[in-house]
Amino acid sequence: MAIQLNHTIVHARDSLASATFLADMLGLAAPVRFGPFHGVELDNGVTLDFLTHDGNITVEHYAFLVSEVEFDAIFERICQRRLPYWADPGHQHPEKINHNDGGRGVYWNDPDGHYLEIITRPYGNGG
Repeated sequence: MAIQLNHTIVHARDSLASATFLADMLGLAAPVRFGPFHGVELDNGVTLDFLTHDGNITVEHYAFLVSEVEFDAIFERICQRRLPYWADPGHQHPEKINHNDGGRGVYWNDPDGHYLEIITRPYGNGG
């Protein structure tokens, strides 16, 4: 069997709210409850398992490779919700989309501050 990422735990102040936010933004199925987790399954079978955490939350980065059509739909949801977005992870280029490697990419934050990113081409592919 090839080694594959199966799931990761995402700490959140409210696991259901954060999981629902991600599922809604990406146009995915509603989160599924499993024990203390609310899981959001991606199309490649990887699950982000949101877990309510009362302490400090370490901000993480989650990047999603999407098609051009999916990018447009997700970006429209970002704009409809009037969420701040950036072309870069350092938040130095607000209200811009990057065009690295011939694709498009944008960053925004979830309710807990996690950096979410959508890209249409993997970085470093020489596009």
